[in-house]
Amino acid sequence: MVVTTDVGDPKNIHPVRKQQVGARLALAAQAIAYGRKIEYTGPLYRGVRAEGDTMVVSFTHVGSGLTSDGKPLEGFTIAASDGKFLPAQAVIRGDEVVVSSPEVKHPASVRYGWAPYPDPECNLSNKEGLPASTFRSDPE
Repeated sequence: MVVTTDVGDPKNIHPVRKQQVGARLALAAQAIAYGRKIEYTGPLYRGVRAEGDTMVVSFTHVGSGLTSDGKPLEGFTIAASDGKFLPAQAVIRGDEVVVSSPEVKHPASVRYGWAPYPDPECNLSNKEGLPASTFRSDPE
């Protein structure tokens, strides 16, 4: 399985940019089936911890580092224990992302790209150019 949120189309389940999907599947096959030591997926949610009025998200598969290609991170929301998610500011700090909102003083949960069709502006990836998977830290 590979992340394709950046190559999809909300009106067509079949991605138009199939070459990118195939290239990502080939990377996964090389690493998983053939044991090649390469980064084959984008950042995957590992966990979250509270730090004051922020939530710090950690990932696996950060490769040579996290990036948003110099643009502000998009697609993050944050909520207090009331479960009301609000748009959040997010910044990369090393291999983690720090998420906050001035409207959420005691954060409890974070989501990234959590929608039926994630906003195409979700732009967290590793420096190998592989996009981060969507996630939620709150229980289902």
